[in-house]
Amino acid sequence: MSDHILRATAGDGAARLFIADTRETAEQAYEYHNTSPVMSAALGRSLTIAAIMGSMLKSDKDVVTIQIKGDGPGGGLTVTSNSRSEVKGYVNYPNVDIPLKPNGKLDVQTALGYGTLTVIKDLGMKEPYVGKIPLVSGEIAEDMTYYFAKSEQTPSAVALGVLVDRDYSIKQAGGFVIQVMPEADEEIISGFEEKLKNIMPVTTMLEKGMTTEDILNELAGDLCPKILDKVPVNYVCNCSKAKVEKALIAVGKKEIAKIIEEDGKATLHCHFCNKDYDFSKEELEKLLML
Repeated sequence: MSDHILRATAGDGAARLFIADTRETAEQAYEYHNTSPVMSAALGRSLTIAAIMGSMLKSDKDVVTIQIKGDGPGGGLTVTSNSRSEVKGYVNYPNVDIPLKPNGKLDVQTALGYGTLTVIKDLGMKEPYVGKIPLVSGEIAEDMTYYFAKSEQTPSAVALGVLVDRDYSIKQAGGFVIQVMPEADEEIISGFEEKLKNIMPVTTMLEKGMTTEDILNELAGDLCPKILDKVPVNYVCNCSKAKVEKALIAVGKKEIAKIIEEDGKATLHCHFCNKDYDFSKEELEKLLML
């Protein structure tokens, strides 16, 4: 199966697990944005956790958005997912190139710097739910672990990884989230803690050819895990000229008239797929007639 999230429970429902293989999605993001390796890692990790959080949403119309704003050269990023784990995203500065860490890993922490991580959940209420935390590490997985504990009061373990190939394409990408339910006994919690101390990075496991089922077994094999389902993950940008036109109408006739007078045409850019939409003078004049 191509990109997907394996959803499972373990220990008679004492824990729930989400294990994602997102290589193609991270590759699609790289192709859209032509990101440097470190920014591919930042974006790929964020798309993976967004897809997992999307799979936790209840309603078809629910949307989760993650925004990171940092003082590092990468500036930050925005990713979003619906309940079908259809994701899209972009980074503020895609071509940032910084030295590797001493251990040879991509230095996402330095690329993003210090700042804030904001999770916005649009659940069809009057106001969206907004949870904001300071970036505790910039490595994204640790920050999301902190977010779940602080903003959702759900003890969670988050692991995210992106392996970039020498030609800058994405070799592997994926991640997992383990959430322990309030009724879980101490033995189950300490068992997971022990496992996580020794487990291989998720991209190493994927590179070895391990499936999401294999990773589930690695994490919770002794707790009789039960697979609930598999959710497909796809990079989907649903922009169109009609949608962009609506955005243009929303700026108001006065502003459109100003654009016609000053530029004679307009180009609107979609951040998520890097597509430009051109509007000629005639098209803009038609919008004034509406």
